Amino acid sequence: MPRSSLSAPTLQTLKRVLNTTQLWGIAVGMVISGVYFGWNYGWAIAGTLGFLVATLIVTVLYVTFIFSYTELTTSMPDAGGPFTFAYQALGPVFGFIAGFGTLVDFVLGPPAVAFALGSYAHFLYPAIPTLGIAVGAYVVFIGINLLGIKESANFSMIVTLLSVVELLIFMGLVVPYYETRNFTAHNPPVTWSGVFEALPFAIWFYLAIEGVAMVAEEVKNPHRTIPRGYLLSIATLVILALGTMLISGGATDWRLLVNIDYPLPETLSLTLGRDSGWAKAFTSLGLFGLIASFHCNTIGYSRQIYALAREGYLPSFLASVNSRFQTPHWALISGGALGLIALLLGRTDDIIILSVLGAMLMYITSMVSLFVLRHTQPLLLRPFVTPFYPWFPMIALCLSVVCLGAIVYYNQGLSLFFFAGLAASLWVFSKLKKR
Repeated sequence: MPRSSLSAPTLQTLKRVLNTTQLWGIAVGMVISGVYFGWNYGWAIAGTLGFLVATLIVTVLYVTFIFSYTELTTSMPDAGGPFTFAYQALGPVFGFIAGFGTLVDFVLGPPAVAFALGSYAHFLYPAIPTLGIAVGAYVVFIGINLLGIKESANFSMIVTLLSVVELLIFMGLVVPYYETRNFTAHNPPVTWSGVFEALPFAIWFYLAIEGVAMVAEEVKNPHRTIPRGYLLSIATLVILALGTMLISGGATDWRLLVNIDYPLPETLSLTLGRDSGWAKAFTSLGLFGLIASFHCNTIGYSRQIYALAREGYLPSFLASVNSRFQTPHWALISGGALGLIALLLGRTDDIIILSVLGAMLMYITSMVSLFVLRHTQPLLLRPFVTPFYPWFPMIALCLSVVCLGAIVYYNQGLSLFFFAGLAASLWVFSKLKKR
């Protein structure tokens, strides 16, 4: 893989240790907190019916995107992920744009999850401060990630598996209370404006699954392991996302769940009673899902910072790899510091929207890169070929553009902040490149 002329040499490299099960654990773990919280803010905008339409649109986006993205990831199993794809296909400027979008996506994911971790803990034990738990999560899980990718992956697999089992138990407990009339009651008229405005919170169901590309350098037999891990994970998440959202909305008055960071424990409290042992047990176990996502997103942002620094787009010390544990320690710490700033200054819904903006920018550059590489590098080894090409990547590209446009239209202040940050970063990059 050609490196930028700005690149600084790195003495240590990442090691290939991950198997399919561990990769599934990381992929689902990166996303699964989105099933526990965040999506319910979409109900406040579009109601359950409008948000269901938004969720179905986004599900189509992610299914077609993952089938297309897997071709790129297996062709170029590099820690840079989207940055590498865009760099190869479109050059260093678009590589930088893809890297910026990916960094925003993954650096801002953990603060939103940390807020929810604190909220879940506070719901269970009101004496515990929300912010204290959120800050503590950064300290603990950066520490775990410093110990090595194999150890981190094993931890991810365990907590992800517990989270999936817990969500299945949740659906089993709540489904007897489901009534379609509850899901459809009190809904505003379904309008395209409401659907489009709710899109960021539907995207939150699946956001960060693309992070598997950032650990591709650490996967054993990536040509076979990555497709298996990706396709198993997207199937898992579609079932959990749609099942949880539909059952929660039909089990009680959904309006009571729209503006809180713990909708699933609250659903159990409203259906089974606030003194229910199941409700309290779920809240305790629900921390596993949030822990899984926080932990796995920490892996994701650190590898993207490492890859960008290795190429000279960020200070070279961020590409340092610990000689003992073979983990990018400065990348882990610096990304955590940025996340803590967002945690202290931002709100959960705003952080989600900024993270989604970064993801949409990255999805667009990735799909454009796929088309360009098919044309310019037809002989590139492609162990996994996108099915139904060119329709799947075209659908993913068009829906990504629609989602980005809708998010910008309905969140103009946050979008201005995002694109101003991109412009400023590009300006700094251009100045550094001329040196």
